[in-house]
Amino acid sequence: MKLKTTLLVLGLAAAAASAQRPAATAAQEWRTYNHDLSGTRFSPLTEINTGNVAKLAKAWTYAFPPPPGGRGGGGGLVAGSEAVPLVAAGVMYLPVGNTIVAFEADTGKVIWQREIGGGVSRRGVGYWPGDDTRPARVFVTAGRRLLSLDAATGTPSEGFGARGEVDMVVGYAGTPTIYRNVIMVGASVNELPQGPPGDTRAFDAITGKKLWDFHTVPRPGEVGHETWLDGGWEQRSGTNIWAFSMTVDEARGLVYMPVAGPAANYWGGDRPGNNLFGNSVVAVDIATGEYRWHFQTVHHDIWDIDSSAAPGLVDVKHGGRTIPALATVGKGGYMFILDRTNGKPIFGVEERPVPKGNVPGEWYSPTQPFPVKPPPLAKTSFRKEDMVTAADTTAEHAAACQALWDRSGGFANDGPFTPFTFHEDGAPPKSTISFPGGTGGVNWGGTAADPRTGYIYVNSHDTSLVGWVEKKKPGVTYSFDTAGSPHVYDRASVDGVGPFHAFAASMGKDAGGRDIVLPCQRPPWSRLIAVDANTGEIAWQTTLGINEHLPAGKQNVGGSGSAGPTVTAGGLVFVGATDDRRFRAFDAKTGKELWAAALDAPGNANPISYQAKNGKQCVAIVATNQLVVFALP
Repeated sequence: MKLKTTLLVLGLAAAAASAQRPAATAAQEWRTYNHDLSGTRFSPLTEINTGNVAKLAKAWTYAFPPPPGGRGGGGGLVAGSEAVPLVAAGVMYLPVGNTIVAFEADTGKVIWQREIGGGVSRRGVGYWPGDDTRPARVFVTAGRRLLSLDAATGTPSEGFGARGEVDMVVGYAGTPTIYRNVIMVGASVNELPQGPPGDTRAFDAITGKKLWDFHTVPRPGEVGHETWLDGGWEQRSGTNIWAFSMTVDEARGLVYMPVAGPAANYWGGDRPGNNLFGNSVVAVDIATGEYRWHFQTVHHDIWDIDSSAAPGLVDVKHGGRTIPALATVGKGGYMFILDRTNGKPIFGVEERPVPKGNVPGEWYSPTQPFPVKPPPLAKTSFRKEDMVTAADTTAEHAAACQALWDRSGGFANDGPFTPFTFHEDGAPPKSTISFPGGTGGVNWGGTAADPRTGYIYVNSHDTSLVGWVEKKKPGVTYSFDTAGSPHVYDRASVDGVGPFHAFAASMGKDAGGRDIVLPCQRPPWSRLIAVDANTGEIAWQTTLGINEHLPAGKQNVGGSGSAGPTVTAGGLVFVGATDDRRFRAFDAKTGKELWAAALDAPGNANPISYQAKNGKQCVAIVATNQLVVFALP
């Protein structure tokens, strides 16, 4: 009897514990790329908090299998995964190479896996919860294919397109944005000036029927067409959403689209004008695809300053009232906080004069929009005094940077939006240096927002781009994003480096054979930043990442990639986008680092947090070719 009593007590205790841990709600799971359609990347879970995050430990991992032949292809390249897993009804969904895998989210046990074939998006999938007659579905893009899988089995969804597949014609390498029964996708059109349109498309989640498309380059009679002079709109490519998702205002039935710049990236003489809807947030009615409003962050982009991520929605308390707002920030490093009902800036935007270039045939916008608040979140100009010194890093590094400066004839910069200068044949080398450049300042990782405090968090890194513009020559190698034009294009000012390069010095190789390249501007080189959307001010900022190749005492210089942070109701900001292979948690109020864990590879993906079926809060991140899940012991 004693044994039976003990078993009964244990059974009752287990039942009580189960009753205390109800099934997770959609808000406690992770059902879209940015957690919710509002793009907040905010988890309401509190089990992991500032008081216990130091105890966080690995719960389970999943190592991606090597691709066939040891190499990946196209969008299925495993080694470069930037995927964000989705979690719904206790199941996690993740693209692994060219396969979609479903796991038990609390244990990592594989439920099913489905081989898709080449070109699967390495950014993630979309989830549709089903309706009264149809089960839940998982959507994924693979090149120009949009595929629908049964969420429970991984088999192609009945009634969707042809055997669960629709031809989008123009492919998309991000994740489908799904609102009710509408699937919205961007376009991957590369960087050819003339080519497929970068239009946004919508499809029916049940049948796969195309519902509408939105012309990101306005045609005659459409809003914005007048900003393309001399026929520059015709067959214009680029001007697309390559960002990995879009944002939905469910109360208003609007989708906010982050449209990137037109192609080509550094030459716009064949597309004079401000070039809407390039570099813009565009609000569109989800039911019809009709235009509602837009806000352009860069006029006539000739720097590759793309709108690189979906905006985040947040309600702002300003001027004695609550304003429904959105925050958008891209590679230019400027954050624009807008009234999301009409696109008007909340803290003001000024059109300020910017430098004019000297490239023959180019068209230059005389002004660019600058937000009054917040201040720039990335470095936007450069002077020689900004070069790194021996005291910042090492004497060897500073000398290498000075030698690069001398070989190049110095670098010119006249402040924000300095255009690349024209280089005449036979003239001495003299390059423009642009900040941010390449992959900076806030890339596809975008924003995370805490709706309770109005704080918006970003990973911003300072990168440069150095080069000039010259007449294109036969036999000369130019960068991939300037291909396909007979006009004037870029070239680096240092032979052997390649077309356009960062102002950075190679310092040999590490023990693993990887190149050690250190930026030549003074650190910090990357920061985790919190902006108070209620005031437009920076609440705090802290250096993000260390560099262990530098001497002790000088390693806190930053070093991050393009991914972004996630914030939780436990008062934590999680981020793994550092090249020092660490996953970190910071105090959301102060920016103090509270926890760090070593990863086997860089976590260049946005993290997630969810409640598993066992009731525990988990935090997960894809670290290049491994999924790593953490929980409290």
